[in-house]
Amino acid sequence: MTYIRIQHPEHFHGLPVHTPAPSVPLPAADAVAWRLECDYDEQTDFGVLWQQFLDTVDTARVRALVIGPWWREEYTPFAPVVELIVAHADRFPALRGLFLADVVGEECEVSWLRMCDITPVLEALPLLEEFTVRGCGQEGLGLRPIRHTALKSLRFESGGLPGDLVRAVAASELPALERLDLWFGSSWYGADATVEDIGPVLSGGTFPRLRHLGLQNSEIQDEIAAAVASAPVVAQLETLALSMGTLGDTGGEALLNGQPLNHLSSLDLRHHYLTGPVLDRIRAACAPAVVEGDEAEEDYGDPDDEPERYVAVSE
Repeated sequence: MTYIRIQHPEHFHGLPVHTPAPSVPLPAADAVAWRLECDYDEQTDFGVLWQQFLDTVDTARVRALVIGPWWREEYTPFAPVVELIVAHADRFPALRGLFLADVVGEECEVSWLRMCDITPVLEALPLLEEFTVRGCGQEGLGLRPIRHTALKSLRFESGGLPGDLVRAVAASELPALERLDLWFGSSWYGADATVEDIGPVLSGGTFPRLRHLGLQNSEIQDEIAAAVASAPVVAQLETLALSMGTLGDTGGEALLNGQPLNHLSSLDLRHHYLTGPVLDRIRAACAPAVVEGDEAEEDYGDPDDEPERYVAVSE
């Protein structure tokens, strides 16, 4: 079984990620994506770290922020970090990219991150263009339907995305949205979204500028593929990702029997359970689109029973 190893991004919002350090000179405020994280050895609370950042960097020019681990020893709730961002939103008039909870497995499992409702962040930053959030629903991750006219990219990386969050995304007014990525995750960690929950997105009328759609890391990947096969939104897409989940031949055949996908520049099917012949047929049918699909994952369990299949990112 192949698990996707989540890594810290080297670039975010088109900028190199920079983590301030006492011995390193500060770059220009608008030249990097600033990564703020609590260093275990330094034993500095995030609130103190945040205030130091406000005091030493010209935040009026900051274009992108990445929030890493916010705790020192025990995993603490994310809500106080949201409160700090919201309280000082006026200090960041140039902020266009924000990544909440850039945490990897060596620091904390994604399902252990104690998240919260992140709607206030979007409400406080009406000019934000790129928003990425990592975390699971069973630890409090939430969103309410919102109208945001500037947001172009919305990405939820989760091992267990709650259905109410997915429904909130689908019910939001995001007229500028060009990229949407949803990692659904495992039911063991709070994933309970259904195909019906993404129905408004698939209809094509919700996000008129959408050019990339990622419906990934799902235990119902076959059902999602079947819905995508006839979804009106596909005609407006340039790239489509159905990767990281339990996609098998049932979903593959649905794609083959559905609308043409050869207008896409790429179709991401990595981490799948397709047999070789079906994957080959998909590649042929989608040409000249690039179909990304590595070797199939191995089915587990008793051969006489239903196969056991796993998403790439869960715990």
